[in-house]
Amino acid sequence: MAASLTPDPVTTITTEDYHTGGEPFRIVTGGVPEPEGSTVAERRLWAVEHLQDVRRLLVNEPRGHADMYGCIVTPPDDDGADLGCLFFHNDGFSTACGHGTIALATWAVETGRVRATAGEGEVRMVIDVPSGRLPVRIPLDDDGRPAGVVFRNVPSFVAGAQIIEHGGQHLAVTVAFGGAFYGIVDAGLAGLRVVPEELGAIIALARDLKAELNRTPWVHPEDPRLSGIYGIIVVDEPDPDDPPLEEVRVRLGDPAEAVVVQRNVTVFADGEVDRSPTGSGTSARLAALHELDDLPAGAVLVNRSIVGSVMLGVVEDDEPVMVGPHRGYSTLVAGQAFRTGSHTFTLDPRDPFATGFLLR
Repeated sequence: MAASLTPDPVTTITTEDYHTGGEPFRIVTGGVPEPEGSTVAERRLWAVEHLQDVRRLLVNEPRGHADMYGCIVTPPDDDGADLGCLFFHNDGFSTACGHGTIALATWAVETGRVRATAGEGEVRMVIDVPSGRLPVRIPLDDDGRPAGVVFRNVPSFVAGAQIIEHGGQHLAVTVAFGGAFYGIVDAGLAGLRVVPEELGAIIALARDLKAELNRTPWVHPEDPRLSGIYGIIVVDEPDPDDPPLEEVRVRLGDPAEAVVVQRNVTVFADGEVDRSPTGSGTSARLAALHELDDLPAGAVLVNRSIVGSVMLGVVEDDEPVMVGPHRGYSTLVAGQAFRTGSHTFTLDPRDPFATGFLLR
């Protein structure tokens, strides 16, 4: 077993598990060495070199699965934030994760890591992630529990577009950044619907599009560490059987009248499928819709996932923040997370599967 875990005969790592919109999030609470570096972005690079065994142990079967996600909590970059976070998935350590940010903020309040001020009705905190600093607001219900999470993402922007041939079709793919780069494609143009029954074809499409897009060097103009296509967002019309919007507003609030309702699914990393609407992907989608004049500032995007869960997204205002040559926009993303359990994972050095495997 790699020395990056522990020299003990049986490695022990503890976690608290949550889900956001159906997407798992495994928060490491003990048993892992603190990543080295003066910033979260630097710690991510250290983790890439030294903590791959930890990631595999917690993501791979038999302790996880191909679509598992999680994080290692770290110190923030400085006193301006409450905590830092390194996200991990089936293929490495990602630069951004909106559903993970929502789950981590919920965990921080529920465990008392960040405390509410009596009578305020909400908690405010700041989380440092590899893509930048995220201000977070957590409204509380009447019992003092998190009723949802709203985070302001790093500036999101449209980076370009590309026509890609797939299955005899020429598909227009928009590339946008929301903490990571995403290719956005219309499901109908690809002859697909965002439903579980078509997931295999969606994964195949996303793999092909991602590989083709990555032939072009999509480079972040201010931080090359954020470069490269991370995922593909397949966008569809809403399902008529989805719950009414009134239920969404009760759960997540109603900052403005919804003007765009859609379903989407994001396939990222190594064919990993997001069950949630994808928080950083929602920001990328918001930037794309706003640039096309399909979503005014202040209006709400109701973004449903392939399993019907919801995130809300808003472009805060029309005034862009330039990110290199690109017009970047401040976006808010809202969602809910729920605790699913806690774990103590072990690794017996006699185990022939060691840190595990992925069947898919």
